[in-house]
Amino acid sequence: MDAPGTPANANGLPDWANRHRFSVDAYHRMGETGILHPADRIELIDGEIVEMAPAGSAHIGAVFALNRLLTRAAPEGVTVSVQSPIQMGDRSEPEPDLALLRARPDGYRKPPPPSAADVLLIIEVSDTSLRYDREVKRALYARHQVPEVWIVDLAAAAVEIYRKPEQQTYAEVATRGRSEMLQPFLFPGVRISVSEIV
Repeated sequence: MDAPGTPANANGLPDWANRHRFSVDAYHRMGETGILHPADRIELIDGEIVEMAPAGSAHIGAVFALNRLLTRAAPEGVTVSVQSPIQMGDRSEPEPDLALLRARPDGYRKPPPPSAADVLLIIEVSDTSLRYDREVKRALYARHQVPEVWIVDLAAAAVEIYRKPEQQTYAEVATRGRSEMLQPFLFPGVRISVSEIV
């Protein structure tokens, strides 16, 4: 029996219990065999299959706005990825809301899929998922050296900016409000108004 006060997750398992963690290959095989379905809103994070929160109207609108703005502003040699998987190591394949990737001649039509090494900027749009994006996904992106992450906080009508990855966190953190502009670190010529997003 567990000692009183033993931390447990939502399923009642104590933190020290061994869990089976899936590889990206096993995750893909589950999709190919029909165990997982394309309509499932899930992603693989550190070997665990995580259900993503449903997207509300504000979330959808922000993603549409960012897609339009980034597609228009992105320089040559950059691909705008929308809610597509990016492999990060052997046990994670998150699906960020948007990402700027280094363009490839094949347009990512052939293997390998996009990986952390291809990422220039990741953007997560957050309403009910804010804590998950801040605590889980931001740490994952930092571990895999994603150079810049934006978290769009819809409730606060602001964008959190994270730069300079160090282990599980970012050394440089800033917040921009509705009256301010966003400029990706790697593309200072790109300027996006926060008010156009939130």
